[in-house]
Order: sequence, then C-alpha cells, then structure tokens
Amino acid sequence: MLVGTYHCHCRLQTPAHLPAFKGSTLRGGFGHALRKVACALRRQTCQDCLLGSSCAYAVIFETQPASRAGQEDAARIAARPHPYVFMVPQDARQEFAAGDEFEFGLGLFGKANEYLPHIVYAIENLGGLGLGRSSANGLGRFSLVAVTRDGEEIYRADTKVLRHASPLIPLSVQPAAHGGATSLAIDLITPLRLKQDNHFQTSLPFHMLVRAALRRISSLENAYGEGEPALDYAGLVRRAQNVTLGHSTCQWVELERYSNRQKTAMLMGGLLGTLRYEGNLDEYVPLLKYCEKTHLGKQTSFGLGQIQVHI
Repeated sequence: MLVGTYHCHCRLQTPAHLPAFKGSTLRGGFGHALRKVACALRRQTCQDCLLGSSCAYAVIFETQPASRAGQEDAARIAARPHPYVFMVPQDARQEFAAGDEFEFGLGLFGKANEYLPHIVYAIENLGGLGLGRSSANGLGRFSLVAVTRDGEEIYRADTKVLRHASPLIPLSVQPAAHGGATSLAIDLITPLRLKQDNHFQTSLPFHMLVRAALRRISSLENAYGEGEPALDYAGLVRRAQNVTLGHSTCQWVELERYSNRQKTAMLMGGLLGTLRYEGNLDEYVPLLKYCEKTHLGKQTSFGLGQIQVHI
C-alpha cells in the first residue's frame, strides 16, 4: 500500500482557544472544509450519489458501503477503514496568540494520495473558517504556509504551486533477511484504544498488540493496497504468546471531544506510555513499523493510536 505523509506548516492569524488534544478539532474542521471544496451536487448525504466513487470527500470520509440493488441489509457489510490519519501536535496548551505557528501531519493511504490538491485547498479554506468552537466569533483563523513530505517542500502558499514529489514507496510487511531483534520498545504517542471481548484493554500483552496490527494491515491492504497479504496469521499470533512484556509505563488517559453530529461531549481515552518486549521479534518488526505510518486501534482518523517503534 502506498502511504504519503504530509506535514502542514501553519500560522495563526487570530487568537485561538483549542483543546489539549487537537485531533478531533482538526478532523472535524477538515471534513467540513473538504466537503465544501469537493461536493459538486450539494446533496445532504453521499448515499447513492453518482459522483461518489470519484469525489474526494466521499472517498476520504464516507466509509460505509453503498447499498446495492436487492441487498436487504447493507449494515452487515463491514465499512472500509478511513484512508487517512492525523498526526496531531504534541502541544497540550490551549491558548494561542495571533502569529503563533503550529504544525500537523496527515497520512494518506492508496488512492487518497491522488486527491492531494483537493486536500491542500481544503486546508487553506479551513484556515479561513477557523479552528475550535469559537471560530464563529473569528477566532482560530490561520494561514497554510507550506506543505512538506519527507522533508521536501511540495507546496508554498505564496506561489500556489503544488510540486510533484518523488514517487511513493509501498509499505512492506516482509521481515528483513537478517535482523536478530530480541528486544524492542514501543512508545504510545497518542492514546491507543484496543478492544477484546467488547472491553477496552488496560494492559497490552504482545499477542494482543500483534492481533491489532494484523487486523489493521489486513483491512488497509484489502481496501487500498494489493489485497490480503500472504501472512501466517495464526502462526504469528501463536508465536507472539512467547514474547514477554518486560516493562510498561502505560496508563489509561481519558480525552474529551465534542461531537458536532451528536451535539455533545464524548470520551475517547486510551493507553499512553512505553512498553518493552523481549523475545524472538524479527518477524514482528515490519508489522509494527507498518503501523507507525498507519496507527493502531480505534479512531485512528482522529490521530489516536500513533506509535513509535525502537529496536
């Protein structure tokens, strides 16, 4: 699967009051701006829209499968994962002044990379609308200064030119020929939400982490890659039970977000901290490195489940 990681460099034009965790604010504002930019027919919903398969908003935000003739229960078909993740600023402050600079990342998967011009234009429009619940009062407005990918500048607002970057390289899930990894640490940079038996997990044995990584890889590759990867799923999970958790600083942290759709505050907590595992880890390194780019667990589109792997 092709993955493009883009960093948006912004400067506030007016003061802003933002939540400590900014993923929900960025995602909600971005979705609203992208729809205004991309929706040609101005329908209330994307269901059965003739342009749904080619519309940037429908491809990126609408993940429910379209209904088909003769299909009585479309809800039974699993929704595809979102083809993007936000990498939110690791800055918990909430008060910002005009002139302050901030940066956020956006990872795009597969076909979503083809809509980069729409996305850049939407982010510029979001700047005019403003971020945060006080945006209606003129707060939180910003300008997009530049966009970079892998350290290469591909867009500057003063020139309005989106340059072609070097070709994207597909992510690989195949282990290196000679690794010898027997210890690794995983930093949970943003809250990780994993469910098993319908309960969120407050501890993370290695086999549970591997199950989550395999689910993430399988769903993304089926939706945006070359199809189901040739992996020994059962064997990987079975052997993962022999890997031990040597040390953990993880704690459950609750975050609050405001849902514009439901008009209420909602909790979306998860595990934060560092985990260290010991064992035969070679075959798991590429799986976890893959998930560095794609995040893990639930609500990844908000920026949750961002991890960093240290061998």
